[in-house]
Amino acid sequence: MSNDFPAALNVLTALRSPKLLATEILAGLVVALALIPEAISFSIIAGVDPSVGLFSAFTMAVTIAIVGGRTAMISAATGSVALVIAPIVPQYGLDYLVVTVLLGGLIQIALTALGAVKLMRFIPRSVMVGFVNALAILIFIAQIRYFIGVSWLVFPIAGVAIMVMIVLPKLTAAVPAPLVAVAALTLVTIVFGLPVPNVGDEGALPTSLPSLFTPDIPWNLDTLEIIAPFAFAMALVGLLESLLTAKLVDDVTDTPSNKTREGAGLGIANIVTGAFGGMGGCALIGQTMINVKISGARTRISTFLSGVFLLVLVVVFGDVVAQIPMAVLGAVMIMVCLATFDWHSIKPKTLRRMPFSETAVMVATVAVTVATDNLAYGVIAGVVIAMILFARRVAHVTEVVEIAHPDENTRVYGVRGELFFASSNDLIHQFDYVSAPANVVLDLSQAHVWDASTVATLDAVTTKYAKYGTEVSIVGLGGPSKERHERLTGQFGEES
Repeated sequence: MSNDFPAALNVLTALRSPKLLATEILAGLVVALALIPEAISFSIIAGVDPSVGLFSAFTMAVTIAIVGGRTAMISAATGSVALVIAPIVPQYGLDYLVVTVLLGGLIQIALTALGAVKLMRFIPRSVMVGFVNALAILIFIAQIRYFIGVSWLVFPIAGVAIMVMIVLPKLTAAVPAPLVAVAALTLVTIVFGLPVPNVGDEGALPTSLPSLFTPDIPWNLDTLEIIAPFAFAMALVGLLESLLTAKLVDDVTDTPSNKTREGAGLGIANIVTGAFGGMGGCALIGQTMINVKISGARTRISTFLSGVFLLVLVVVFGDVVAQIPMAVLGAVMIMVCLATFDWHSIKPKTLRRMPFSETAVMVATVAVTVATDNLAYGVIAGVVIAMILFARRVAHVTEVVEIAHPDENTRVYGVRGELFFASSNDLIHQFDYVSAPANVVLDLSQAHVWDASTVATLDAVTTKYAKYGTEVSIVGLGGPSKERHERLTGQFGEES
């Protein structure tokens, strides 16, 4: 369906086109249906009433639709944020949770203002692939509980739902296939009274609108000491997941996004959510993929309407929504998993061609994320491993070669490569000090000096040559390398 519409699409264009507007509206409705069980589940993780998660999904989606930097991306209450803040309610109560969310939003705005979003450039593609694959696996695992220990009828219901979502898009793009599957199979279960778990079994749906919430806590340093660690962790996890999801949507839709605006917008959305007593959140990759990849939405309209429809569904049509079989929503999310997972990354042909280090980073990201159920841990582990493997690889491309022999008393050695702590440590052992001539020239015109470790090593080389009566000249440095060497040389004490 998404292939029928332009990648770059703004709100005004969509509003002027009945076809495009219908796509945005129906996409918002499908996402709203998919948000309901997720929001309830995340509320349980955080230890709060289901209405808290549902209202958080509403306020997050509506706010981020206005202030966010990635159009068509869905932000709401999430499992990753719920896990971070889960210890607060049992120990301190809901009021402390709300203040934590407010502070977390402020921290996200501050981190964005300080340029934290620019750190995204240090996340390698292999980590991104691992992030996507891990999310697909986690989403799939989360659906398993809807098919264990329940009536066997859930399997044919899910099977029919999957079949509808595979076949219908080939016949018509008039309505999203997930919406048809949900509506049709809900009607079937109601008419025939099929005993299968439904949305109502997940928790009570709210019957009133959200209202402003004033936390009843002591506003002092003791409170700050309690909430600050949770707020900071929430801010980091939320920013990381939202920015990575935004980058994924950029690739899916072939359109750019404003990461700085998205980071600040996420902070604002969390502040608004906290003001209404919510549990906070960030981007949801599953619902985002439903929106942009399965339903074909491209503008802020779908994101905004997903929140509005969610509120209307649970407050006005709660009795009907409660009858939706969880097997159908589980089937929708399974299709999202299949569409999200990067199958190309695990093809034998791809694995044979891909450098081992790239595959190792991807697998490590997936393994840590799935094992800890924490995206932040997985991404951090992937980045650290990628950095170590990169440093190891670069360290082995440094070499020392004799490039000139002007006379019997002079040798010129060329040092080539990137010199930093990993590659320069062995540099001191690559010279013959005992039988050296009176003069040695180190030509670093094809090398770069990146850190103090390298300067200290060059000083050590000079010192060792001096012990055997050899004078060393270092030439060829330029730019930052020369400035760094001149500023640091001789500052490390006597080298042996």
